[in-house]
Amino acid sequence: MSAASNNARPDSATLELFAQDLDQIRSNTMAKVGQKDANYIRNVIRVQRVSEIGGRVALVLGFISPVWWVVGVLLLAFAKILDNMEIGHNVMHGQYDWMNDPNINGRNFEWDHAADSDSWRRYHNHEHHTYTNIIGKDRDFGYGLLRLSDDTSWRPKNRWQILTYLNLSAMFELGVAYHEVAGERIFMGKRRKTSSLPITRKELRNAFFSKAGRQFFKDYVFFPLLCFPMFLPVLAGNFLANILRNLWTSTVIFCGHFTEEVHTFSIEDCENETQGEWYYRQILGSSNFEGRRWLHILSGHLSCQIEHHLFPDVPAYHYVEMGKQVQAVCKKYDIPYNTGSFGKQYLTVVKRVLKYSFPSKIEAASV
Repeated sequence: MSAASNNARPDSATLELFAQDLDQIRSNTMAKVGQKDANYIRNVIRVQRVSEIGGRVALVLGFISPVWWVVGVLLLAFAKILDNMEIGHNVMHGQYDWMNDPNINGRNFEWDHAADSDSWRRYHNHEHHTYTNIIGKDRDFGYGLLRLSDDTSWRPKNRWQILTYLNLSAMFELGVAYHEVAGERIFMGKRRKTSSLPITRKELRNAFFSKAGRQFFKDYVFFPLLCFPMFLPVLAGNFLANILRNLWTSTVIFCGHFTEEVHTFSIEDCENETQGEWYYRQILGSSNFEGRRWLHILSGHLSCQIEHHLFPDVPAYHYVEMGKQVQAVCKKYDIPYNTGSFGKQYLTVVKRVLKYSFPSKIEAASV
């Protein structure tokens, strides 16, 4: 296990008590889940849809004044952020399956995103949430592009990884869409000898092209052609809205996973994990940031990434309240709880990217 802090790991008995306390927090929260949560997510969906319609109309009204075009870009970016974060991400975790609403069901929900939702559910819901920050098991740690710990060998290309980081942030939608395809070496690189995919490589490739193709056709062909006299302004507006969404979502996700104090783990560290050990790993492998309720909503409540990793199927609206309880439990058992302001956490992400751009002392001696 590696990280910047040196907190001693609690013994098994302590972790068992720790797990019991966290289980109680989950149980108490789920007992409150009901109509209020259903009303909340439906209201968010209404706001998202009205914002998208308003944004697309405002883009067309750009011929009256550039102000309308700017309003259109911001409204459309806002709608895409809501769709991806507070709606899509949380719905696809099954947080609202209890509603038995076919339109808000985690198994068949499709989002406004280039990534195929089935692919995302496989590598994110199962792989990432099961093997959080286990090097060699969790492909979300660094996305196969960034070196973020000494657990990964340094390569000369890492020297410039801040540029890779910035490019990934701007084109995050494509990175998410391509993530599983890249991990399975579908188009390039040495093929994986084994794969646990429930579909064939051909089906994975076709799903990637099908979803990405539909998404790009909608944003960059259909809507611009539908507003033909305003083809270029609408095209540019859609592109800029996607970039703004990408920058926001990537920043939120990086602040929950790649801050300076986040730990990494080896496969051996996590063999035969108990529930308490699993909870402990989720906390050490995650980080939160603080802010007002609007910030939590726009982040899909991934501002409470610790709580999301602990309780991924609990409706995210409860994470802020749960966070106070989880932090108190961590204090009780002397377990670190990584939180801070949004700006502070983001700066530590950049610091981590820069730090591991260079080889360790041992590696440097051999370069």
